[in-house]
Amino acid sequence: MDSVAGAFEAVPRVGFLPSRQRRRAAYDGPLPIGDGQTNSQPHTVRAMLELLDVRPGQRVLDVGAGSGWTTALLAHLTGRDGTVKGVELVPRIAQWGKENLDSHQMPWATIELAEPGVLGLPRQAPYDRILVSAEPPALPDELVAQLADDGRMVIPVAGVMLLVVKQGDDLQVSRHGYYRFVPLR
Repeated sequence: MDSVAGAFEAVPRVGFLPSRQRRRAAYDGPLPIGDGQTNSQPHTVRAMLELLDVRPGQRVLDVGAGSGWTTALLAHLTGRDGTVKGVELVPRIAQWGKENLDSHQMPWATIELAEPGVLGLPRQAPYDRILVSAEPPALPDELVAQLADDGRMVIPVAGVMLLVVKQGDDLQVSRHGYYRFVPLR
């Protein structure tokens, strides 16, 4: 079993859905979690995590943490020696996501309220991996700047899933299919 499949088994989606959506946890599509936000389609999350290639002990940023599911999946992949920082812009969703994550006893992972007008958590950068679960119209320089050398970021930009690999001052950007996400704000 690969590590992403193991993470999906260890961290079921159902524990990160509103009670009214839990019966639909196996549905391979996005599910509403309130305030115009969604819990992403499992197939899409799996594809993003495979591209991200998270390794044990890494520092990871989860932008648009929502319900906390992707933050918990990332925490499973980094293990106790890693650090996962989730950020969410919607206050009610950020608090709920934090509560969901806390119930899974992964103290090396946290979710905090994003600062309006600030993408990511630049004061705690750099990160080995950045996962973005919301869609900007263009690749945000602010997030690229938070990547460590040899870092990887997976981000949907203008409907296309991008893998961004930073090597020194060089960026390698590859395209990996078409997806729809809520807008990155």
